[in-house]
Amino acid sequence: MAGVLAGWLTVALLVAALAVAVRHSRRWLAGAGAEVDLFAGLKALPRRYLVDVHDVVGRRPFNARFHALTAGGFLASLALLVLAIVPWFRGPVLWGIAAVALGLMLAGALMVGWRRLVVRPRELSGGNFARLPISLIAYAAGLLVVALDRVAGGALPHGVTVVLAGVGLLGGADLLLGVGRGPLKHALHGALHLVAHPRPGRFSDGFRKRDSALAPLNLNEPKLGVEVPLDFAWNRLLGFEACVQCGRCESLCPAYAAGLPLNPKALIQDLVGALEAGAADYAGHGHPGRGAGGVSGPHLPVVGEDAAIHPDTLWACTTCRACVEACPMMIEHVDAIVDLRRFEILEKGAAPGKAPAVLEELRIADNPGGLPAVRRIDWASDLALPLARERDNFDVLLWLGDAAFDLRGQRSLRALIRLLRKAGIDFAVLGADELDCGDLARRLGDEATFQDLARRNIAMLGAVRFRRIATMDPHALHVFRNEYSAFGGAFEVVHHTALLLELVESGAFDLKPLSETLTYHDPCYLGRYNGEIHAPRRLLDALGVELREMEHSGLFSRCCGGGGGAPVADVVGERRIPDVRMDEARQTGAACVAVACPNCTVMLEGVVGARPQVKEISELVLEAVR
Repeated sequence: MAGVLAGWLTVALLVAALAVAVRHSRRWLAGAGAEVDLFAGLKALPRRYLVDVHDVVGRRPFNARFHALTAGGFLASLALLVLAIVPWFRGPVLWGIAAVALGLMLAGALMVGWRRLVVRPRELSGGNFARLPISLIAYAAGLLVVALDRVAGGALPHGVTVVLAGVGLLGGADLLLGVGRGPLKHALHGALHLVAHPRPGRFSDGFRKRDSALAPLNLNEPKLGVEVPLDFAWNRLLGFEACVQCGRCESLCPAYAAGLPLNPKALIQDLVGALEAGAADYAGHGHPGRGAGGVSGPHLPVVGEDAAIHPDTLWACTTCRACVEACPMMIEHVDAIVDLRRFEILEKGAAPGKAPAVLEELRIADNPGGLPAVRRIDWASDLALPLARERDNFDVLLWLGDAAFDLRGQRSLRALIRLLRKAGIDFAVLGADELDCGDLARRLGDEATFQDLARRNIAMLGAVRFRRIATMDPHALHVFRNEYSAFGGAFEVVHHTALLLELVESGAFDLKPLSETLTYHDPCYLGRYNGEIHAPRRLLDALGVELREMEHSGLFSRCCGGGGGAPVADVVGERRIPDVRMDEARQTGAACVAVACPNCTVMLEGVVGARPQVKEISELVLEAVR
C-alpha cells in the first residue's frame, strides 16, 4: 500500500513541478526573440548531455561518478514509481529494479554529501545548494527501504513504511519543486539550454568543436547591444538559469585570481537576480572588492554604478573564455559580456580608462596607437620586405599586426622573417596598406569600428593574389579565420607556429638541440578560441628542449591579461594578471617562458622582479638553426 501511495504522490509531485517550471519559464521567455531549431536541439539532446556535458564533468572523475549515479538513479526511480500505480507492473520485479536504482542513487548522494559537507571546495556555493545532499539522501534512503520491503513481501509494519515513504517523498518534493529556485533548477533549465543553445555549432562535431566567433550586430537596429535583462535573447536568459553554481568558472578566471572585481559565477547570478527583480539565491563568492549589486529588475539597466553589475566588473574581463571552457552547463559568459559592452560603447559612449582614446585612434588612423601607416614597416627598411601590391601572385601573405609598432614585437617579427627567407618561402607584406584587424574594437564592444575595418580589410585582401595568410597574432588569426566570413571574407589562415612546424618537419632547417628548460604559455585566442595547442609544443619538442607544463596549460591555460581590451580598460585589482601567470611559470623551475603571441610577450615581459626569460617561439627556432 505504501508503494502505491508513493507512486501516486510522485505523480502529483511531477505535475506540481511542471506547473512550477511553466510559471518560472515566463521570466526567460520574455527575452528578445531568437532563431532556434528546437527539433534539431531535441534530437541532439541525448548526445549533448551524455557526451558533451559529461566530457566537461568527467574532468573531475569523482564528480562525474556521483553525477551519473544520482541523476541516473533519480530519473529511473521516478519512472518506476509512476509505473507502480499501474496494476500490471506492480510486483517484486518492478520494486527490485527500483531498489537497484535507488541504491545507486544513494551511493551517489552520499558522495555528494561527502563533497559538500566534508571536503567543501572553496568555489562551491551554499544557499539552497547546501541542502541538496540532505534531500538526495532522504529521497533515496527512504524509498530504498520501501522498495526492499515490497520485494520482501511487506515484512515491515505498515506504519514504518508509510513514514519512510513520507521521508523519501519530502526529499523528492524539495528536489522536484525546486526546478524554479531550488537546488535542481539547473537540471531542467540545463536540459532546455542544451536544446536551445545559442551556439549549436559547439556540438556539431562533439565538444571539441571550436565555435567562438562573435555574432555580427545589425547596426540598423533601434537599440544596439543589451541595456536591460530582457534585451538578451530568451535562450541566453535560459542559459543563465542553467547555472549550477559549481564554481569551475570562478576557479579558472584570471581576473578573479588576480583580485579584479570579476567573478564569472557571481556575474551569471547577477543576471539571474536582475531578471527576477531582486537578489538570486546566491551564497557564493562575490566580485573581489565589490559589495552586493545595486538596484535591478527586468526593465532596469544591467550596468551602472548602482545597478546589478558595476562597470568595473564588466570591463575587468579579458574575454579569454576560460569560464566558458570550464562550464559543464555550456553557458556563454563572454557573449553576454560583449553584448553588454556593445550598449555601453555604441549607445552610451561609456568606454573605460584609455579606451576612448584608443578607439578614436582606430577610427582615424586605423591602428590603436594613432601612428602613421608607414611606421608599420619603417623599422624593417634593412630587410627590404616584398610588398604585396607590387606582386602578381605569391604563397604567403605575412600579416604583421600591431607587433610591427612595438620594439619587442619587431624583434620577434625579424626572427620570423629571417626564418621564412632561410626556408625559401615566397611571402609578401601589405606594408603601409595594412589596417588593424579590428579585434580590439570588437572585444571592447565597438562593433561599428570593427565592421568598418573588416569590410575594408576584406576588400584590400581581395585585390591581392596569395594562397594563405600567416600571422604571429592569434587575435588576427581568429578574426580572419572565424569572424570575417560573416562579411564575405574567406581566407586560409595559419599561425606562424603551425607554419614553422611545417617547415621543420619538411626538413627546411638544420636544427641543433637547445639545452634549455622551457615552459610554454598558451595564448587564449590560439588555444581556447582555435584549439591549436599541439603545434607549438611539437615545434618546441623538435628543438630538443625540456618542456615543463604550468599548472594551467593547454585549453585550461591562464590568460596573460592582454586580451579583451583589458590593458586599456585600466581596471585595478589586488594584483596584475600577468604577475599571477608568471608565478605559475616560476613554479615550474624553467629558465625560459616560450610564447606565441605578441600581446603575451609584452604582458609577461612587463612582470618585474626575478623571473624566467621570455622568448617568442620564432626566436627560439632561429637560435636552433645552424
